[in-house]
Amino acid sequence: MIMTSQKEKEMSTNTMKAIRLHEFGGPEVLRYEEVPLPELKLGEVLVRVHAVGINPPDWYLRDGYKALPPEWQPQVAFPVILGTDISGVVEAVADDVKDFSVGDEVYSMVRFPSGMFGDSKAYAEYVSVPASEVALKPTGIDHVHAAGAPMSLLTAWQFMIELGHNEANPLQPNMHEPVPLEGKTVLVNGAAGGVGHFAVQIAKLKGAYVIAVASGEHESLLRGLGADEFIDYTKNPPEDVAHDIDLVIDALGGPTTGRFLRTLKRGGALFPVFPLGFSGADDAEKLGVTVSATQVRSSGAQLTEVGRLLDDGTIRVVLDSTYPLADARKAHERAARGHIQGKIVLTVA
Repeated sequence: MIMTSQKEKEMSTNTMKAIRLHEFGGPEVLRYEEVPLPELKLGEVLVRVHAVGINPPDWYLRDGYKALPPEWQPQVAFPVILGTDISGVVEAVADDVKDFSVGDEVYSMVRFPSGMFGDSKAYAEYVSVPASEVALKPTGIDHVHAAGAPMSLLTAWQFMIELGHNEANPLQPNMHEPVPLEGKTVLVNGAAGGVGHFAVQIAKLKGAYVIAVASGEHESLLRGLGADEFIDYTKNPPEDVAHDIDLVIDALGGPTTGRFLRTLKRGGALFPVFPLGFSGADDAEKLGVTVSATQVRSSGAQLTEVGRLLDDGTIRVVLDSTYPLADARKAHERAARGHIQGKIVLTVA
């Protein structure tokens, strides 16, 4: 009698499990369904997913990107599979792909921002990924931690260290330019979250004096990640107590980010990760402050570079919580409650 593995059964039926939405809405619209396996195209690898990191664009897409101006809101063809960040094992490679082989452990931020309206398709058991967006998973961490890294760590890296591309900036007329960090004072707002906890570590790695802003429950973690000072925003508004800052990384951003202008010294910089709603351009110019943002972009090369730092423990991925893929709704409900410490990750059996 010949025994067939579960994986072989899945592949033979050409279907897999995935989380899809058939309409915009809250976490309740997420459905765990049987769907077709992705087709492998030239230049791609097929990854058997072990873990999926969740990020704000996931719930932005789930609710129809309501925060965007109407002209930017997506017209999507339902059903849609959410998600961008994966870690897993290469199952197949296209004929023209030479850098990866079946069995390689890899991680990726899939097709972002090009796939941000539903073409990334990461909440699934299998994902096809352009080989240029794939990197070998750091051997020093498991798939769950690796899946928590790509979007958040690449965002912090591209804001703070190296843009890594020459694409036009959709958020502002000029290209974003990171600033030197050595010997500078850097304040990170939203320091305990996905981007924030990486920004703290990167700033410290590059020789900055780091002030972390979060609620008091996160102080111990953030000091352990390298923060030199901690501001509990529930007790003291950071804009009232922080002064002479060289760089503010506002990992929350949005309409309130302008309050940090007064914390900066002349010639300083404010980098809001979510810049929409900022209305202080005139004030920034008067204060001699540069306000700049960028759109994070997929990059296998940069994931390889930061992977070395993850591999040796120089940068840590902090996990808030994990949920099985089938419980993606619960993961989104957790995200909606806020005060996330690090990353929320979906596990795939």
